[in-house]
Amino acid sequence: MFRFGVDYYPEHWSEERWATDAKLMQDAGINTVRLAEFAWSKLEPQDGIFDFDWLDRAIALLAEHGIDIILGTPTASPPAWLMAKHPDAFLVDENGRQRTYGNRREYCPTNRAYLEHSLRVVRAMAQRYAVRDEVFAWQIDNEFGDRCFCSSCAAAFRKWLEGKYGTLAAVNSEWGTVFWSHTYTHWDQIPVPITTGGAPNPGLALDYRRFCSDSYVRFQKRQIDVIREECPETLITHNMMGFGYDKMDYFDLARDVDIVSWDNYQRNQFHGLQADADWRGSALSNDAMRGLKRSNFWVMEQQAGPAGWDIVGVAPRPGELRLWAYQAVAHGADAILFFRWRTARWGTEEYWHGVLDHHGEPGRRYEEIRRMGQELVRIGDEVLGSAPNADVAILSSYDSRFAFQIQGNNPRFSYEQYIASWYRAFHRRNVSVDVIQLAAGLDRYRLVIAPAFHVVTDDDAKRLEEFVKAGGTLVLTARSGVKDETNAATDLRLPGRLRELCGIHVEEYDSLAPDMSNAVRLLDRRISEHGSLAIDCWCDVVALDTATALGAYEDDYYAGKPAISINYYGKGQTVYVGAIGSGEVPEGLASWLIELGRVEKAAESPSGVEVAVRVAGDECLVFVLNHTRERQGITLEGEYADLMDGATHRDNPRLEVPPLDVRILRKRG
Repeated sequence: MFRFGVDYYPEHWSEERWATDAKLMQDAGINTVRLAEFAWSKLEPQDGIFDFDWLDRAIALLAEHGIDIILGTPTASPPAWLMAKHPDAFLVDENGRQRTYGNRREYCPTNRAYLEHSLRVVRAMAQRYAVRDEVFAWQIDNEFGDRCFCSSCAAAFRKWLEGKYGTLAAVNSEWGTVFWSHTYTHWDQIPVPITTGGAPNPGLALDYRRFCSDSYVRFQKRQIDVIREECPETLITHNMMGFGYDKMDYFDLARDVDIVSWDNYQRNQFHGLQADADWRGSALSNDAMRGLKRSNFWVMEQQAGPAGWDIVGVAPRPGELRLWAYQAVAHGADAILFFRWRTARWGTEEYWHGVLDHHGEPGRRYEEIRRMGQELVRIGDEVLGSAPNADVAILSSYDSRFAFQIQGNNPRFSYEQYIASWYRAFHRRNVSVDVIQLAAGLDRYRLVIAPAFHVVTDDDAKRLEEFVKAGGTLVLTARSGVKDETNAATDLRLPGRLRELCGIHVEEYDSLAPDMSNAVRLLDRRISEHGSLAIDCWCDVVALDTATALGAYEDDYYAGKPAISINYYGKGQTVYVGAIGSGEVPEGLASWLIELGRVEKAAESPSGVEVAVRVAGDECLVFVLNHTRERQGITLEGEYADLMDGATHRDNPRLEVPPLDVRILRKRG
């Protein structure tokens, strides 16, 4: 069954209203509801005293209307009595300030008392609902997790370091603590990197980020172990926050769950008031979430209305809610749950609108979602069992991401935005992309892009070398191979361990100030229709070892020096891109790289029209998504059956797609 649903908070409303909600959900084709992830004070109103009766009744009523349940563990938002009893359980931020009660996720994930209370409520819930067939899945907590710098974390960090390095001598050696006379002679001397300490040792700062991420992974794992002990047949997930969230390693967090889910908001207050939705950013997040386990995923919170806390977000235009949800499906979502069912009348999220407004009566947004629900009743089974199939991978490294948080290299450089610029260049050409970690393996890909692959181990270098030797095409860029696994600068000529693979070395580099720029002249016009590409951030001055130059700088004292090169290595090749600009470089190289890597792409489409493919055996589903406000058409090769209206399209027909609409086509062969 394709899971189509909402996030519902029956505890916010009179029980007399519940039956009306359940009937409206059923009429909209909703078959799944998430419950209870913020209901701890309702489930345990006093320390050790539980009340599940209200939740029992809500589940039973929803089940009568054919609706299954995902239960959330409520540990993201502790009751007031718990935090009053354990004031040391509050998170301490990077400035050394302790959080106070009043929001959510105020807790420290390493606090012993908080963990004990969390596991107690989770076990009580799991025991209660282990026998309820309607509860088919669990969500752990909600949107982990801000970093904590409290005394509990400081102690846990030192134990983590002792487990990793064994001795203080090893810590001092790996971090280079001889610098500024920071040599440690006792474990308790090692600080946490709060801002009052100034710029921290890069090795310490990277390890602390790793530790903080591991703390949430362990906190999640303890809850998972309880649920699997009590409810071994149920699925377990956690709702992540897409590619943009940068405070923890999602590859590690995904390891212990059965299926990845994430929260998908194209237009909300935190993006600023936007006229245009960030649909390309959502495409990247969908592919990044799919890449965490290289399998299909769920969307646990799909935008259902204007989204904001203190500021009211722009209203989704007619068609956008359905279009955004189908975009997630096109990229591998096997479940869509809209957040939230009804807009809250109280609390911080009064203006984070749901399917229904505050008054609770169906309107335009309800009808749009009901339309999608009715469609999925017909076509959902055809969608399940299929998945995107990518020839291209973009490598995402949390070690590199964390390292750039510590030392940004250039004020205009953003690791996330740089990866996004490469992603957009391929997405714009309707090329399916997996966003993965290197450890996942590269055998299934023809082309791999590794933007600013900054922290590189010997094993990383070996994996990349084997991929190219076997016939793969690899793209590496400036700021790759700069650091080792301890965040120490390499003593090798850049790109460090990757030099032989690239066939070049970096003579020097130039970090450009805001009023500086350069350009790369392409030496082969077949690479791009652009004669030159603008550079405004970083210039590696490259010397060729075994590589051939593809582009050279136009300006400054290194004018004429190579900036882009190709090195043939084994059966494959490595392209080195030594210049970083606004995004013009990935855009200028993408078409050539697609041809060089022998990459398949979907149909050509006008700007603003996305074509994505899910494959199952010898059949594929082609999603044509029109993100523009105008009617658009594309030309198709072959024979297609339109799942929406049953029409057949054969041999070069022009498929017309209305504004903010979608077509789903089945193609054989």
